This record gives sequence, C-alpha cells and structure tokens, in this order.
Amino acid sequence: MAKQTCPLTSQQVVDFYFMEHRAKLLDIAAFLDRLERAGGSNGLQDVRVRALHKAIPLLTDPASEGRADRVRRVQELLSDHTTEPTPAAHTQSALGADPNGSY
Repeated sequence: MAKQTCPLTSQQVVDFYFMEHRAKLLDIAAFLDRLERAGGSNGLQDVRVRALHKAIPLLTDPASEGRADRVRRVQELLSDHTTEPTPAAHTQSALGADPNGSY
C-alpha cells in the first residue's frame, strides 16, 4: 500500500470534492455531445479534440510505479513539446495540445 501523503482521508476527499468533479465530467460530456451535434468531421479531427480523447482513458489508469501520476501524464499529453519558435501565431492564445502530437 502506498504511503498516505494527503492530509485528508479518502472519505474526506470524496466528501469535499466529488460534486465539483462530477460537474467537470458533465461539462466534458456536454462538450463532446455539442461537438457531435455540430456535425461534420472537422471538429472531431481537431488536434485538441483528438488529444482530449486520448487523455480521457488516462483518468482511470492505475497509478504507475505505485504513484498517482495521472496529472503529470495528462499534462505531458496535452503539452506542446515543440522546441522551435513558431514563425507566426495562428491564434492569440495557447493551443492546449501539441500540434504535432500523434493523437
């Protein structure tokens, strides 16, 4: 059994945070439903949506090497690992996924 590093008990974590994260899951489900209802395949092929689909199964993956590292794995998946500067930005904000990722 892994050493407890959270100051709360597992029951306290559920009691305090379940409703907040239930709402976040419902938001993701609603986003995916809206995307499908919008029709066409452009949105479904968008690199951000493909990255999201790839990240969702990581949420239920067991901890690797006895560590709860889902946040790290999802963050790495959704991070842009490009090292070369972009010649011209195509948007005013971050993309939120690696444009060259193999999603």
